[in-house]
Amino acid sequence: MTYQLFLGDYAYSSWSLRGWLLFEKFGIDRTTRMLDFSEISVAAQLAEFAPARTVPTAITPEGAVISESLAIAEELASRHPRAGLWPADPRARATARTLAAEMHAGFGALRGDCPMNLRLSYADAAPSDAVLADLGRLETIWSHARTACGGDGPWLCGAYSAADAFFAPVAARIAGYNLPVGDAAQTYVNAHLADPAFRRWRAMGLVHGKTLPWYAKPSETRPWPGPEPLAAQAVDGTGAENATCPYSGRPVRHVLEIDGRRIGFCNRFCRDKTIADPAAWPAFMALL
Repeated sequence: MTYQLFLGDYAYSSWSLRGWLLFEKFGIDRTTRMLDFSEISVAAQLAEFAPARTVPTAITPEGAVISESLAIAEELASRHPRAGLWPADPRARATARTLAAEMHAGFGALRGDCPMNLRLSYADAAPSDAVLADLGRLETIWSHARTACGGDGPWLCGAYSAADAFFAPVAARIAGYNLPVGDAAQTYVNAHLADPAFRRWRAMGLVHGKTLPWYAKPSETRPWPGPEPLAAQAVDGTGAENATCPYSGRPVRHVLEIDGRRIGFCNRFCRDKTIADPAAWPAFMALL
């Protein structure tokens, strides 16, 4: 048996992004079930797994229900000590846990005023004083982490850790609402936008589920500030240079074209998530 992971909408569920990254970035197997954010309550959809009522919720192989992201991080770290969810260095590990806990409990203005929406980016969302105060606090703790841990890479406490997974939706908010931060914080945001796992999640969010109008803001939009995707398009027919889907190994049913080449997939979602950001998908790029 493996873990079951229940998630909300790719484009809008910030906590689901955190939960998914805790498995995806650290190579932990799971089966995933997406819940509907448009009409049915999340709690009702999780009724079979009481007392869970939020996403993400993880069900362990023996049936334990874990429905808080921080608890998921700690439980996975205990069960998979070699996966590296927390830094090995004691000082870096303590710093990472502190940052994740503050993110889990705080930044209410940023969350409330700027809900995650990976389908849009705004030119100027006119952040409130409370949001600006949250941004200032983020810059303080991010700078502290880099100083305390002394890492020379893009992440807060050395190698990518659970703390970075917790701040990935914050990076999405800063990018999506064009929020003002200093150069060091912007560099950290850009590292998330360029991270292949984050890009895969966003690519799925662009093509899965409905556009939910209550997440939209009355502001001018701009292009998404992350890496520009390679150009690809859906084409008719099933003729492709590969006979089986690069993800599932099942027979080709849907096809895209990129650089004059036809690559096939087992279903429309596999094709469309690849069109959204081809370079984010290692199996596709290996085939290409």
